[in-house]
Amino acid sequence: MTRREAREQAFCLLFEQAVGGEKIDDILHAATEARDLIPSPFAEELALGAEEKAEELDRVISENIRGWSLRRLSKVTLSLLRLSVYELLYQPGTPASVAINEAVELAKTYGGKDDAPYINGVLASVARKHRGEEAPRPQADS
Repeated sequence: MTRREAREQAFCLLFEQAVGGEKIDDILHAATEARDLIPSPFAEELALGAEEKAEELDRVISENIRGWSLRRLSKVTLSLLRLSVYELLYQPGTPASVAINEAVELAKTYGGKDDAPYINGVLASVARKHRGEEAPRPQADS
C-alpha cells in the first residue's frame, strides 16, 4: 500500500469517527472482523495519533479557520484537517508540501467544490506558523 492510499485509509477512519463517534480502535476492530479492511500500519498510526491529539489538533485548526467554528465545518473537511494537521505537527519527516497536497487531493475526491482551496489555505497557515514552511501553490486541474 502506498502512503497516499494509507492517508486515504486514515481519512476514512477519521471520517467514520466524526460521523459515528466511535473510537478508532473500535472502528478498526469491526472493519477487520468483517474483513472490510486490512489496515496499513501508517494509516493506523495517523488515525490513532489524530484521535489521541484531537484536542490539540482542534485548537490549532480553530486558530487557523478565521471566521469559522469547528461546528460549521463539514465532517469531510474536519477529518481532512485533523489528519493533515496531525502530520504537520507530529510527522516531521513528511514535508509540509506533501501533507498539504495529499489533503487537497483527498478533498477533491471526497469534498465539495470549495473544500480543496479552503483546506489548502488553512493548512498553509498551519505550516507557516508551526513549521515555518510555505505551502505549495495549488495546481490547476487538468
